[in-house]
Amino acid sequence: MNIAPLSLAACLAASTVCAEEVSIALDWTLNTNHIGLVVAQQKEFYAQEGLEVEILPYSDTASTALLAAGAVDFAYMTALGFMSAKAGQAPITALWVTMQNEAGRLVYNSGNDTISRPADLEGKTYAGFGSAWEDALISTMIENDGGIADYDTVTLGTGAYEALASGAVDFTLEVATWEGVNSALIGREQSHFVYADYGVPEAQGGYIGTQTAMLESDPDTVVAFMQATRRGYEWAAANPLEAAEILIKAGDFPNEQLVRGSMRLIADGGYLTDGNTPVGLIDEVRLTTMAQFLFNSGVLRGADGQPLAWPGDVSGWFDQSWMTDR
Repeated sequence: MNIAPLSLAACLAASTVCAEEVSIALDWTLNTNHIGLVVAQQKEFYAQEGLEVEILPYSDTASTALLAAGAVDFAYMTALGFMSAKAGQAPITALWVTMQNEAGRLVYNSGNDTISRPADLEGKTYAGFGSAWEDALISTMIENDGGIADYDTVTLGTGAYEALASGAVDFTLEVATWEGVNSALIGREQSHFVYADYGVPEAQGGYIGTQTAMLESDPDTVVAFMQATRRGYEWAAANPLEAAEILIKAGDFPNEQLVRGSMRLIADGGYLTDGNTPVGLIDEVRLTTMAQFLFNSGVLRGADGQPLAWPGDVSGWFDQSWMTDR
């Protein structure tokens, strides 16, 4: 990946004030979820705010952990990663959420005539990624469809998709806007179940957050970064195909059509905005509902491995005052 800090002059032309350096860690390898960050960088929205932004590629250390430790100024986080960290009292606060619709789904081969509903997954083999969230999600879907949540699991990571295609396993989970697009491009005939149709709350996804202390100690930087980030995502939502080309030039993608197809689906599916919801807006009701589901399912655990108790309120987990600070 060839994303690098902005090639900005040492100091802003109109001022003697030097550009402030800030960093954001990604939650996964560069993909269309991160489109607004790349657009804001490449179109110099950050530079216009007096910022020099370094987009740090995914590493073995979770972005939430890097943020909680103060190793980065901002982090792009999965919904589960963010909620797990906050449940464990991590000193971080969400500022933004990217995906207004749930992009995840349970997928199986269309030619598997033994599967027509989630209850049919009983006794089948699931290829997964090793998290407690997966079991809570799948079990909820099966049980809400009248089945018994008794299935085998093999942990394969991203190898799950090849295993499913070969018929070595019966089902897995995917992100419609990435793995789903890839499967369609290479001609895999697959069907899916939508989580929310079977008792799982409809989630938002892709949180951007900062250390809670930074909101107090350096609010101007938070506002500047987030305003530029919002401009990047708004521009991408309005110009999805042009945004795809910007991302392709910034990254290293073996299949450029995957990026283009993903951005088309994101635009057509109203993932960034449905036309009524402002880009990046966190829905407190949906955040609360998903967090409570995770607490009740025993997914969110403390350092001792024991399930955490529902705190009763998660309104303090996020802060979007930056949206109106100008």
